[in-house]
Amino acid sequence: MSDDKDFTELEQENQDSYKVSAKKTLAEYQKLDAEDESLAKWKASLGLGADVLPLEFAGDKRKVVILKIELVVDSEKAPITFDLTNEETIQKLKSLRHKIKEKSVYHLRITFKVQHEIITGLRYVQNIRKAGIPVDSIDDHLGSYAPNTTSKPFYEVELPESEAPSGFLVRGNYTAVSKFIDDDKTNHLTLHWGVEIVKK
Repeated sequence: MSDDKDFTELEQENQDSYKVSAKKTLAEYQKLDAEDESLAKWKASLGLGADVLPLEFAGDKRKVVILKIELVVDSEKAPITFDLTNEETIQKLKSLRHKIKEKSVYHLRITFKVQHEIITGLRYVQNIRKAGIPVDSIDDHLGSYAPNTTSKPFYEVELPESEAPSGFLVRGNYTAVSKFIDDDKTNHLTLHWGVEIVKK
């Protein structure tokens, strides 16, 4: 039997024997060994204290609430802000095209809130097309987060900088589909939006 086969069988055995423990709700974490002072400090460090913020609105079942995305172009300028607090605004983004000059340095700043439970392995995944043809993709890890508290009412993450392409062939309209996905493969938001690369 080859070493490769041995490794594959061992890997399969490990996968079969490994069981992911059931997720605990926020209430269950808060009640977990409430009398244990060291555990209480650990839970507080995760943001699981008693000052957890209320839901975004009554009955809101969302676990990750994306509040806004800012497109920061050439850092000295005011960012282009996408307010994502209502469905009407999200729908309008599909047809809007914000102009970006070629060779501009830009990045995204994402503001969001977590509620109900701890979110692990949150990622920002984006596919970009020009004239229907895929031209670029992004898969950035944002991290793991506890529900927001009065002392930390929201989270803000900045993605790495990029430079807008230049030249006659790359100018024009680009469409993007962005998703926020966690370790459980839950997609918390799909966003359709776009930009126009213009001459500098």
